[in-house]
Amino acid sequence: MKEEYSARIQEIVNGMQCPKDFKCAEGGFENLCKTKEFGGEQFLQCLEETSPPCPFAGVYAYGFQMHFCRCPLRMYLAKNLKK
Repeated sequence: MKEEYSARIQEIVNGMQCPKDFKCAEGGFENLCKTKEFGGEQFLQCLEETSPPCPFAGVYAYGFQMHFCRCPLRMYLAKNLKK
């Protein structure tokens, strides 16, 4: 992983609290939940059928229902490392 990515990831981690104890970081971010970019820079669509409760999760319901993620670390990984 590029040094610039590692430094930014560390900044994000240092600036937030994670109720899941940054489990996503274990194994070099290889076991991440499935997401899809949606809504520009604001959030990701969560593609997991079942997900444990998370303060970064939300549901959009307006004619259809969609689960989304606003975790700063998960968004950075998706948008910059394509994970």
